[in-house]
Amino acid sequence: MVNAFQWIAWDGSTEAKQSLMTFIYYGASSEFFFICFTAFLVIFLIGIWSNRFLWGVVVGLEFIGNTIGRFFAWAGLLMVVQQVIIVFMQRIFTRPDIVFGFGLPLQFDISWYAEELKLFNAMVVTLCLTYTFIQGGHVRVDLVYSAISFRAKRVIDMIGAMIFMVPMAVLIWMYTWFFMWRSLIVPNPSASEELDRLVMKARALRWNVETIGFSPNGFNGYFLFKMLMVLMIALIFIQAWAFFYRSFLEWKEGPTSEGKHLDQDVLEQGEEPYDHAEF
Repeated sequence: MVNAFQWIAWDGSTEAKQSLMTFIYYGASSEFFFICFTAFLVIFLIGIWSNRFLWGVVVGLEFIGNTIGRFFAWAGLLMVVQQVIIVFMQRIFTRPDIVFGFGLPLQFDISWYAEELKLFNAMVVTLCLTYTFIQGGHVRVDLVYSAISFRAKRVIDMIGAMIFMVPMAVLIWMYTWFFMWRSLIVPNPSASEELDRLVMKARALRWNVETIGFSPNGFNGYFLFKMLMVLMIALIFIQAWAFFYRSFLEWKEGPTSEGKHLDQDVLEQGEEPYDHAEF
């Protein structure tokens, strides 16, 4: 049996290549799903017995979403700063390229930096998505939710987490996982191939990271977008657990537990929320 994590210490050997193919196979396999599902059930069963334990799990999972979201929200500021630099270099200094760094400078054409702005935008969208969910910032269409009792709302939240969030995350993960790896290695792995077939193909495996841009001097790291998609789905899956656990605990403990241990951002005095555009 090949160790699925042996490829991390990459040495180009046949064993490392087979290990990578094994890792790719199990990353979107039914076995991996049932491991996650078993972990979810074990945590939930322990949580039925111990509310304190389950609250700790909720706080930990929401901490992951909040921390990642708050950190990568700064990508929006970097995007603005870089756009200003691009305008200055083009219009004032009439430079065809921008150079950053000391010793070994990072030098690319201005069109590379202009296209790379989309990466910052993708970071905000993919890595701040669950953070926005925790903060209650997503748009919701309410038909009956506000008119029902507190515990009925929690039941709807639990059903929504299990019927909508988890299946959606699993389905998209199965596609994006192989979509990402097809931009990193050849021969391309396929979701329809069995483990034995992928291990056989490992003999011809080599790294082949896509560096094709939309223009000759444009941004050439589009494989990073595919990695961000996988990370986004992983965060959604984690948040689905946290949302289900929180809804169950609030249903169990009653209205006094609403928002318990919820780490939401608070506006400072004098700040106002920006919820619409004014022209």
